[in-house]
Amino acid sequence: MAYFPFFMDVSAGDGLVVGGGRVALRKVEKLLPYAPRLTVCAPSLLPELESIPGLTLLRRPFEPSMADGKLFVIAATGDRALNRQISALCRERRVPVNAVDDREACTFLFPALVKRGPLSIGVSTGGASPTAAVYWKDEISRLIPEDAGELLDYLDGLRKVVKEAVPDSMARAAVFSILFDTCLEKGWPLSDEWLDGLLGGLKEELP
Repeated sequence: MAYFPFFMDVSAGDGLVVGGGRVALRKVEKLLPYAPRLTVCAPSLLPELESIPGLTLLRRPFEPSMADGKLFVIAATGDRALNRQISALCRERRVPVNAVDDREACTFLFPALVKRGPLSIGVSTGGASPTAAVYWKDEISRLIPEDAGELLDYLDGLRKVVKEAVPDSMARAAVFSILFDTCLEKGWPLSDEWLDGLLGGLKEELP
């Protein structure tokens, strides 16, 4: 079964990671660039987890009430039976849950990620082959420029100007396409004269 790739704002709620070892640390590190509000619970925690600012640390075993009101839960205890208990509890409460290395106990999966600023590309094989997902992630990563995030930030900064200058949605889509192609070809920022010429020409053509 293929998993639909929802993109969710994980800063919009609280996430829970159950486990204090290396696997839990890797999950936390994957989430950190997306500014989550994370609680990590385990009887003992790696020093690396304790040193991450902004985490809420609970140095005790998991309790069912810890899942209340959570946007998502990650079961990463290293104990498969406990992870499955946590998964079953979350399913009952309709809380999205990821149980590490146990596809059947997951309602969402962690993709192999390529991130450049606001650009996020996730690769998933539906749990069939994490190795293959990492391979294709690396291949995609080589195709994406390191400054792709800076380009997207620049284009995002032009959105208000373009929307005000070009009210027609079809024409506006064409402008954004021209802007993107031109930035890839010539670099950015584009000169004010060039932008004024593009937008002024469209105004003359529109009815």
